[in-house]
Amino acid sequence: MALINEFQQAPSDVQRVHGPVTCGYRSFTVDGRRILQLDTYGSAERAIPNKISQSVQLDAEGARALLAIISETFPDITR
Repeated sequence: MALINEFQQAPSDVQRVHGPVTCGYRSFTVDGRRILQLDTYGSAERAIPNKISQSVQLDAEGARALLAIISETFPDITR
């Protein structure tokens, strides 16, 4: 699990779409700090289907940075 504190654009020659999985989310407060946690679950083909595969966490600062990236990447998305 990781608390994301910085985003960096990463160049890559590989451009492919990964297989679809489910992402669960939850939010909670620790020491007055609001946290959003995203958990991806393994695909049906994995040895243990539906087991949490990866988890990432964002605080308010990380969420603001991610919102800016999303707005830049998908300018047609509005509330």
